[in-house]
Amino acid sequence: MIKVLFVCLGNICRSPLAEAIFNKKIELAGMQNQFKSDSAGTSDYHIGELPDERTLSCAKKYELSIHHRGRQVHRTDFRDFQYILAMDDNNLKVLGQLKDRFGFPKKEIHLMRNFVDHTKGLSVPDPYYGGEEAFEEIYQILDEAIENFLNKVIVTHQLYV
Repeated sequence: MIKVLFVCLGNICRSPLAEAIFNKKIELAGMQNQFKSDSAGTSDYHIGELPDERTLSCAKKYELSIHHRGRQVHRTDFRDFQYILAMDDNNLKVLGQLKDRFGFPKKEIHLMRNFVDHTKGLSVPDPYYGGEEAFEEIYQILDEAIENFLNKVIVTHQLYV
């Protein structure tokens, strides 16, 4: 089973939406038994909280299921997940520090938008201080990046749909 972790700052906006998009894509491909996904935050701001209402509204619009409570990245995440995907440079930096501190210096961490050629190196913007349009924007960004990521994983692991 291939395990994928999506990481943002508070785990109530970008990463739970990314997890939901990913889960829908693997379900539509009939590959849900080959993957496990989760999401987490680098901060402890929203531990135990439901996703932001605007995240839930965006998910509902696209018929995505979200059953998640905010949690912080934990040491075991570096052991348990083959793929850790950071939403922005700050999350990438913090994850890099954590992997060293937790004893996983060789663990590879990916920036989410690096799976789209024309957006490599760019962050998924944090929509927290924006309105509904900011959540729509991150949905579109995540949908494309996750599609490309999933295609890469399918090829890398020689999975068959």
